[in-house]
Parts: sequence; C-alpha cells; structure tokens
Amino acid sequence: MNFSIEQLQSFVAVYEQGSFSKAAQELDKHRTTIGQVISNLEDELAVELFERVGRTAQPTEDATLLYRYAKQVIEQAKSFDMLALSLSYGELESITVAYNSFLPPRAISHVRRKLLELHPNMKVNFIIRNRTEILEGIKEDSIQFGLVNIDDRSLMSSIDSTLVNNVTFGVFVSKDHEVLNLPEDQRWASLKSQKQIVIKGMIEDNMEKKTISSSDFEVVDQLTLALELIRDNVGWGLLPS
Repeated sequence: MNFSIEQLQSFVAVYEQGSFSKAAQELDKHRTTIGQVISNLEDELAVELFERVGRTAQPTEDATLLYRYAKQVIEQAKSFDMLALSLSYGELESITVAYNSFLPPRAISHVRRKLLELHPNMKVNFIIRNRTEILEGIKEDSIQFGLVNIDDRSLMSSIDSTLVNNVTFGVFVSKDHEVLNLPEDQRWASLKSQKQIVIKGMIEDNMEKKTISSSDFEVVDQLTLALELIRDNVGWGLLPS
C-alpha cells in the first residue's frame, strides 16, 4: 500500500476532531479536500473509516484499531523532520536546556562541563521551567533539552527521552536544629510537626504526596533559597541529596 503522510494526517485529524470541517481548519485545508483524501484512503485500505452522521464523522471499529498506528507514524515523521533539519545546519551554535528548580546546581554544572568537553564552541543557556513549560518549549523549539523529574508522556510522541539518573532525597536541618538533640528514632516524628521548606517545582511536578510531610510548610521557588532558610533554622527540608 502506498498511502501518504498527508492521508494519515487527515485521518488522525478527523478521528481526533470528530468532524471533517474541524479537521480541515486544523490542517488549513478545504473540507472537500479532506473528504476526498479520506475517501481515497478508504479505497486503498478497503475499509470504511468513518460513518458520516450529519456534520460529524464517527470512527468505525477499524478506524479505532488503525488510529494508534497512524498517530505513531506521524510522530515519527516529525522526529525525522527535526533530525534532518538539525543535520542540514550542522552542529548547533547554541542550545537552551530547561530544568526544574529542585535539581541541585552541582548536577546542572556537571551537565555543562560535559557539554563543554564534547562541544567546546557551543553556547549553552540554562533556564528554570516546570515540566509543562518544558514540554511546550520543546514543541516550539525554544527549548532543545529538558531535565525533568518524571516522564509520563504517551508512547506516541515526537519527543525522545532517556533516563539520566535516579534522584535521592535526604532530610536537611540546620546545625543547631532542636531535632538533633533527640534520639534518632524520635526525630522524624518531631519534624512532621515542625515547619517544612518545600520547593515549588516539587509541587508542580506532582511530588507533594512524596515530599511534603508536615502540615506546616512554606513554598519557595529555588533550591538555593531553600538551603539558606534551612541554614538559618527557619525550617527543615526534604531535598535532593
């Protein structure tokens, strides 16, 4: 079968929008063009993809089975386009790396040193963003790489990902915190009733159930500020080790 990317894009758009007109608006094409593309695809596949009900297009069982694979082909085509474009320009002169505010500066510095070793002439910009902002930035190409806490995207995506490392957390208190005078087996119970310093990025990454242990907590934007407040004995923190 020699179906095209254009046919698959039209099929996916109609499937997701439930309408030929809305699919045409999304793809910036005329409704009759989308209808003809779908009809041609149905002829090539020898299956009916949509039931025309008024102004809506109801997917058939066959369409539901094919949708996932069509979506995956389109996303892979996007990846191909992005890779081909980067190759045509040669090595990138500069990149932007976005990361969550709770990641330790030492880890970010290690990434920069490694990039300096591999690509000494490349400029690297680091910005703090939450996971949603990083995803949108990568789609818009204002961000080239993102360091996020957890990846829960669908398998059907044009964005590549890899596990870098596991983040471990530890309890941080000031040197003169009262909890240090307690026996070790009583310290955790005591901390749970005292003020906790929480980094905003942990909440934005849906980590509050795992990292917030005290009902008395305050939220700050950056890890460096959290550490300063903990050193000044304003509160304690559960932070990346």
